Amino acid sequence: MDILLVDGYNMIGAWPELRQLKDTDFAGARDRLIELMAEYQGVHGCRVIVVFDAHFVKGTEKKYRDSKVEVIFTRENETADERIEKLAIELNSIRDQVSVATSDYTEQWAVFGQGALRISARELLTELNMMQKSIEKNLDKISYYKPQARIPLSEEQIEIFEKWRRGGKMSN
Repeated sequence: MDILLVDGYNMIGAWPELRQLKDTDFAGARDRLIELMAEYQGVHGCRVIVVFDAHFVKGTEKKYRDSKVEVIFTRENETADERIEKLAIELNSIRDQVSVATSDYTEQWAVFGQGALRISARELLTELNMMQKSIEKNLDKISYYKPQARIPLSEEQIEIFEKWRRGGKMSN
């Protein structure tokens, strides 16, 4: 199984959409990153773990799942880089290939030395964009080949049926 460790705030700072969003809605930028990583996970079938530094969320370490994406807020005085390095060591095995998404050059070399692959923020964003375009293309194909209704209906007839479906009464 492939495992992708994501330096959350590094992606937020590097991706234009998230960087812009964080200026007005910091939590929204985190949620959007998790949403994008859930899509990535769904397409690639890999395990995704997003790690955020605790200095933005004070308190003890927090772990939870959001759309099957594992989210970790490090404990106080532990950076995301430190946690990612620990996870890369713990999770890397013969069966599991760990990749780390960060644009922090020092972090990239630290995890690379532990056998993990490295992916820059820009490379991951490019891969996400290509993935989304592929999904849109497939959806367009599906909708193009979608069979038409067996009986052509006028807008008025569709409206009448929709009222019936919702339990509404007919007016004369």
